[in-house]
Amino acid sequence: MADDQHYDVIVIGTGAGGGTIAHRLAGTGKRILILERGDYLPRERDNWESTAVFVKGKYLAPEAWYDKHGNEFQPEVNYYVGGNTKFYGAALFRLRPEDFGELRHHGGISPAWPVDYQDLEPYYTQAEHLYLVHGRHGEDPGEGPVSAQYAYPPVEHEPRIQQLSDDLEKQGLHPFHLPIGVNLTQDQQGGATHESVCIRCNRVDGFPCLVRGKADAQVICVEPALEHDNVRMVTGANVRRLETDATGRVVTKVVAELDDGSTTDFSADIVVVACGAVNSAALLLRSANDRHPRGLANSSDVVGRHYMRHNNLALMAVSNEPNDTQFQKTLAMNDWYLGADDWDYPLGGIQMLGKSDADQIRGEAPRWAGKASPDMPFEVLAHHAVDFWLCGEDLPQPDNRVTLDGDGNIHLALDEKNNIEGLKHLQRKLQGMLGHLGMHPHHLMPHSLYLHKGMPIGATAHQAGTVRFGADPTSSALDVNCKAHDLDNLYVVDTSFFPSIGAVNPSLTAIANALRVGDHITDRLR
Repeated sequence: MADDQHYDVIVIGTGAGGGTIAHRLAGTGKRILILERGDYLPRERDNWESTAVFVKGKYLAPEAWYDKHGNEFQPEVNYYVGGNTKFYGAALFRLRPEDFGELRHHGGISPAWPVDYQDLEPYYTQAEHLYLVHGRHGEDPGEGPVSAQYAYPPVEHEPRIQQLSDDLEKQGLHPFHLPIGVNLTQDQQGGATHESVCIRCNRVDGFPCLVRGKADAQVICVEPALEHDNVRMVTGANVRRLETDATGRVVTKVVAELDDGSTTDFSADIVVVACGAVNSAALLLRSANDRHPRGLANSSDVVGRHYMRHNNLALMAVSNEPNDTQFQKTLAMNDWYLGADDWDYPLGGIQMLGKSDADQIRGEAPRWAGKASPDMPFEVLAHHAVDFWLCGEDLPQPDNRVTLDGDGNIHLALDEKNNIEGLKHLQRKLQGMLGHLGMHPHHLMPHSLYLHKGMPIGATAHQAGTVRFGADPTSSALDVNCKAHDLDNLYVVDTSFFPSIGAVNPSLTAIANALRVGDHITDRLR
């Protein structure tokens, strides 16, 4: 191995986990190599075109995975610098303190974490400040204690969403400003405005940001890290396997296929995997050898198991009055996160989505658009649309898992009806309030374009849990610092490490944990 191919740390992946830990380690002065299987996402008009992004899936990876029956499907994954954060909605929530303990759901048990909320709290604050999160702690009565307020004030509600917030409060509920990572200017009154980013900044959920106004991992972490002379990145490097020494305790070689079809090797004292929950598990399974016949870090046989992806519903309501909102993603509500007066189990949370446009609604037709208002053109219907995202907790099941076939193809087994009763109750709660919220009480339509055209198994945006961490090496793959129990120099820092997923977007927890593990690795490098 040539000296110029050996590094102190190799980070595989540039998303919320990989990009963030690379940023954390850049200032150590150590030689850091970032490997990204994709390239930079092109900045072009199609970045903001609904037909290109949602209907045609232009930016999805051109690859096939297989379900447990061997049926082929296209996963909702994006291989670019910045990973899936290039397309995330930048809703950056903390898990609640209760999410770190054991929770009983209607469908089973959500297990406890080996760390608690207070262990992660300082890193949540750092993550919020790093990713430019706009919000106001204290509005959500169920949130955990915080050590510092958000560095940026919340994005103000536009009139129709402010009215929705007021109407929810009249129902005795507690809506709050959605914490969102965006790069906005501040007006003289200290409120966050959005006109400086773009008049079409409703292009948040599922869209890459043409004007770099979204706090994604490329903009926030990877590019600043590359300003350091000790950090290098290779794009178009698809890591195929990790090789170990004869003892099986140390990863000695990272083998990558390059865009030109060649294969090259890299080595490092420490290797950090952050390819996404499915691909990280697949990489470890592909790296099986005599010392690790079931795959690296897999003496417990948990690698690939306990796959989670949230139980989600994207729903469009029809406002009685026009909804002229440009930036709709400013409101959330967690009143029934842990239960309700008529349901003893957790339901989940409600938040706003980016606003539907005529192209998105047309992409759903004729499945339901005519049912909303048969005589209303798509453009008019879009003008009255109010869009919600309902999120319930998926539970970790050992048979919900990632496996590889003899040709190395990824297979994903998934029980799509796992713990969905809480989400059904949450939908009924929202449906029952529509008449009190200035919306048509009978028009609440599923918006499946946000869920990969109605294919639940393909909706992998919130994937987690396949390389879980824990104190017991017989039931987990990683220790509390996200180092593999079985190896001395292998870490995993994407959402693979989650033992449970809660009912909020997982990105902020992945970011906070990457900062935590980054500090651990920094101490180790000393």
